[in-house]
Amino acid sequence: MGKRARILLAGTFIAIAPCGIATSQAAPATVLNSQVQLGDVFSQQTLNVVTVSDTTRAITTATGNGLDTGTERNDLNMRSTQTQSGAVGADTVTNVAEHAGASASLTTKATGNVGDANVFAGTLSGVYHQTTDGPSVAAHSTTAATNAGVGDLTSSTQAVGNSQGLGISYGAAGVRTTQTNSANVVSEDHSDFAYSSGTAVVSSGASANNLTLSGVGGSAERVIANQSSLSNVVQALAFSKLGQAQQVTVAATTAANTINAVNNGPLLDATIRQDNQAYVGAHADISADLYGSASAVAYGVGNTAVAGDVGGEVIVDNIQSNSGDGIEVVAHQSGSDGYDGLASATATGNAVTGYSCSTCSGKLTASNQQTNETAILSYSTAEANTGRSVTGVSTAVGNTATFYISKPNN
Repeated sequence: MGKRARILLAGTFIAIAPCGIATSQAAPATVLNSQVQLGDVFSQQTLNVVTVSDTTRAITTATGNGLDTGTERNDLNMRSTQTQSGAVGADTVTNVAEHAGASASLTTKATGNVGDANVFAGTLSGVYHQTTDGPSVAAHSTTAATNAGVGDLTSSTQAVGNSQGLGISYGAAGVRTTQTNSANVVSEDHSDFAYSSGTAVVSSGASANNLTLSGVGGSAERVIANQSSLSNVVQALAFSKLGQAQQVTVAATTAANTINAVNNGPLLDATIRQDNQAYVGAHADISADLYGSASAVAYGVGNTAVAGDVGGEVIVDNIQSNSGDGIEVVAHQSGSDGYDGLASATATGNAVTGYSCSTCSGKLTASNQQTNETAILSYSTAEANTGRSVTGVSTAVGNTATFYISKPNN
């Protein structure tokens, strides 16, 4: 096998697949996309339930602009611009009088711009611009079942300003992404049940900008990613109250800017620029009178990035800046009588991780610059009258960076 080819990215995008990848000689597919959404986009749903034996299910989604592209055994050349200028909102209301069934599944999601590009056995060359500049992107879910029960409960609520996904299988990519959010992004989930006899998970997540890159099958990628979070607030709230619960977890996760790039192949070259100027809040609260286990977990971060390659070389050039009105994370767990209680709160200004595989002749080159200019606040409270264990964790970090080469888990 010859020497590994490189991916070049400067001005125009040229992506050369590493040897061993079979790509088509057909003319590449070309996608030129421009989407502008100026009005408001709202999705609302109400469920009124007395009693059911099987399942209560609700799915509520609202999206400003959406784009899904892909090729198989062919190259893809893309230029995409998405602009969301109106408000985006998703709202789910669930009222239960007696019983929600053996399981209840409630999903609520609001997104300003979302794009996905996938290439199998080909080369992706792309430039992506996503801008959300409307007043808000908001997702709300309220479950009122004060006198009612349920078996298993899953309630998931999420609000995202911009989201871009890139998937490369047995191919190569050279891409540049720019994501800018100036809309307030808020996710809020309230769940109230008399009892849950199974496993209950209530989660709320908020993100201004999100980029995911996945490469498999000996792929190689170079990505230049820019993210700017410029709104007043990015916040996730999750609250749950139960009279009795077997196992319940309430989680709130907020990340203003997120990049997750993981590859299995000869090269991942990531240039990362993240700037957060928004207040970041995450609040998780669980109250259960009688419980087997009850956990409140809250996590908030201004900028977070992961770049990893299991199989080859990783190059990371990272610059992160966090300012604004602070990172504030609160976790609260309370109960009367139970077994195991947990309250965990983690607040971080900037976080980056880069890694490679030691058994794959991995190589790691990292350049890192992180600046935090604002307060990082973490609060954890755990309360119990009687129980087996109670655990509280509170962590606040301004800047954290982790770079390593290690053997992957079997």
